[in-house]
Amino acid sequence: MTNPAEKLVDLLDLEQIEVNIFRGRSPQESLQRVFGGQVAGQALVAAGRTTEGDRPVHSLHAYFLRPGRPGVPIVYQVERVRDGRSFTTRRVVAIQQGRTIFNLTASFHKPEPGFTHQLPLRQVPGPEDLPTIVEEARAHLGAVPEALERMARRQPFDIRYVDRLRWTPEEVEGAEPRSAVWMRAVGPLGDDPLVHTCALTYASDMTLLDAVRLPVEPLWGPRGFDMASLDHAMWFHRPFRADEWFLYDQESPIATGGRGLARGSIYDREGRLLVSVVQEGLFRPV
Repeated sequence: MTNPAEKLVDLLDLEQIEVNIFRGRSPQESLQRVFGGQVAGQALVAAGRTTEGDRPVHSLHAYFLRPGRPGVPIVYQVERVRDGRSFTTRRVVAIQQGRTIFNLTASFHKPEPGFTHQLPLRQVPGPEDLPTIVEEARAHLGAVPEALERMARRQPFDIRYVDRLRWTPEEVEGAEPRSAVWMRAVGPLGDDPLVHTCALTYASDMTLLDAVRLPVEPLWGPRGFDMASLDHAMWFHRPFRADEWFLYDQESPIATGGRGLARGSIYDREGRLLVSVVQEGLFRPV
């Protein structure tokens, strides 16, 4: 299995080891800690597996409590909080080596009709008109750093920045705390809506804190801050496919006290708002 999209689907396919208890793999990688989007995506899979499947998730709220260790399995325990006429609620605790590393509450809603409105999408170039990260690195640096080449080969999502990347501290000066990227899985993800929802949950943690970093340091190169996701919230408004292009528009309204807040809006190519995201991250000088 070499396709990163297939690997992502496999990563989200949890093993059920008991009623309401699931086990997820954590790939052995060079990262210091397990990627937060992986844990959130797997936890949402666990929650969804305990529902009837006729109610899509409409919101999740999660806390990252401890860093997970790569290469060590993660156990997800699901509590069936409520099964109502319209809403289903699940609480998930992720445990690794006997310690709680993450918890999540997810709510599922029976589809029903209602009125519609949304704020419009700002005008941005389409993904076909933008370079990949590797292409932009090659154009700016003349050669692609080996670490970036390895990351691109493993990445389950094609990511294209709407605004040009900044590579030096001088380029960062005066930058607004805002970033936008087009994303899609690098291969088909199948037709299970829960897989697409959990894959997008995985992707939602990949670039959101970029908006916090932009005014203080380049997104690529040595980091001056130790960053970690603290909490994560998502609201799912419409059905979508994570293997089709979506725009992730991100902004940071504030950073203070060693923490930065970021908000994201995810749109499809027709400009329909699909998902809203909010996350707070820790930012400590290295």
